[in-house]
Amino acid sequence: MNTTLHIAACISGGGRTLMNIQDRIEDGALDASIDLVIASRPDCKGVERARDRGFDVMVAESGDHASDLLDPDSHDLVCLCGWLKHLRIDDWMHGRVMNIHPALLPAFGGKGMFGDHVHAAVLEAGVPVTGCTVHFVNEAYDEGPIILQRACPVEDGDDAERLAERVFALECEAFPEAIAMFAEGRLSLADDRVRIAPP
Repeated sequence: MNTTLHIAACISGGGRTLMNIQDRIEDGALDASIDLVIASRPDCKGVERARDRGFDVMVAESGDHASDLLDPDSHDLVCLCGWLKHLRIDDWMHGRVMNIHPALLPAFGGKGMFGDHVHAAVLEAGVPVTGCTVHFVNEAYDEGPIILQRACPVEDGDDAERLAERVFALECEAFPEAIAMFAEGRLSLADDRVRIAPP
């Protein structure tokens, strides 16, 4: 794509991921525009933050309602920025909805695995490495084709909060990188796998 990428963002929490993407747009790292923000509930902290930043925010009563608000002619890419509801994936949305998950999928994914629940599960499992995964979204929680992953060590003395901070730092790099590759037309799907063309 040689024109500005038009993004719809879906939030359920504090909106930090949304703010990170917008920061990258404003500093020139992403040639994109967030044209619509959809919140899963009116009282999430991200709604106020998004409106303070000048975004149009709509509240979707359900994942189906959110899908109804999206338009293939208006939105090149849908970014799930901490979105916690099941999203109906219409035909046009295949390969155009991207999510970031705070673990190295397919481990520690699925319904109910979000935020500190994920980090607590990682610590309970005793694995030495965790990270984040950017993937395209399908109808199953956290099972869509993986675009990229970033890893970090699980350190002695970590609790869920400390681990979350380290993983979120990776997310702040990984999600904009994946969005940029999409904007450059470098991502394609073949046999439910993501192919990345060289720059």
